[in-house]
Amino acid sequence: MRNGKHIILCIDDDQDFLDTIRLILEAGGYLIEEADSAEMGLKKYKETRPDLIIVDLMMEEIDSGTGFVKELRLLGNTAPIYLLSSAGDQFFMAIDYTDLGLAGVFQKPIQPDILLSTLREKLK
Repeated sequence: MRNGKHIILCIDDDQDFLDTIRLILEAGGYLIEEADSAEMGLKKYKETRPDLIIVDLMMEEIDSGTGFVKELRLLGNTAPIYLLSSAGDQFFMAIDYTDLGLAGVFQKPIQPDILLSTLREKLK
């Protein structure tokens, strides 16, 4: 938390998506830190210690989002992590996202009302 606002770290290699989510989160009263790769995301994580993390499943590599989550687990992360996916519901019907250490999954395109209500609930 910084200046009384929760810090959300968003990691995605699509700058248009990052710009959109920044508008949504800032309008919702959150601070956003962003990164365009898993590697940069780890650096930002260590610098900011965010309250919640949203990471894209498919960035520079097919599963770089899940690799990022595993790295965070090794660092002792306790912040909730949400995965972004455009892969569709079938992917997540085949796996248990909690086994990956995730708090949940957001489908792209992200719905602002669902995003903000989920964050309000998780960051009480």
